[in-house]
Amino acid sequence: MRDEPVGAVVVGATGGLGAAFVEALVAGGAFATVLALSRSGPSGETVAGPGATRVVRAHIDLTDEASIAAAAALARTLAPPRRVIVATGLLHAPDGLRPEKSLAMLDGARLARLFAVNATGPALVAKHFLPLMPREGRAVFAAISARVGSISDNRLGGWYGYRASKAALNMLLRTAAIEWARSAREGVCVGLHPGTVDSALSRPFQANVPEGRLFEAADSAAKLLEVLDRLGPADSGRVFAWDGTEVPA
Repeated sequence: MRDEPVGAVVVGATGGLGAAFVEALVAGGAFATVLALSRSGPSGETVAGPGATRVVRAHIDLTDEASIAAAAALARTLAPPRRVIVATGLLHAPDGLRPEKSLAMLDGARLARLFAVNATGPALVAKHFLPLMPREGRAVFAAISARVGSISDNRLGGWYGYRASKAALNMLLRTAAIEWARSAREGVCVGLHPGTVDSALSRPFQANVPEGRLFEAADSAAKLLEVLDRLGPADSGRVFAWDGTEVPA
């Protein structure tokens, strides 16, 4: 029995990792509702899991702030969200978008596209969803970042747009965490590094992944949820990996 109905939100709910987050949150039974948002997935409602969780699927487009605002308006009609997870990311696309190996490959339009999805979009989700989260008690906002977004840990170079957009995301989360702490003292706002997940995003680059370091989406989601459960307000504004270690700035 829940004393107070609370909700969770997953942005990017049809991606490999996002779908795994939805399944894990439903299976945990701690949330009255899980709002599963995606750009191209189906809309509708189901009831699932041991806690009879109401799963509401709806549209969101991280490149369209009006879409994000509409998703937040829908969330306002559901149980107050105490956990929001942005499980999105753009590294490559069938239209030719791919990681840059050198400065010669840089293109302004492609850089803007990477920043729109990897940094600006999650920041706009924070803009519209943080005000919906309870000011009293623990609440968690998390966005999927990447170890390659660490400036101090960059020793290989390359992947300019993806690295820079994830580094920008980390700074946006840090800044939002400072502001949010003024009104929600128990709020936790962090970035998460999921490791290399067996998904469409990583598939072209899996050949160089060390043995035992390619994770199934369900395993990565479970590990990250365990990490989130251990974090407190003192951890807000930082980035943590799937194993609980902090990713350096």
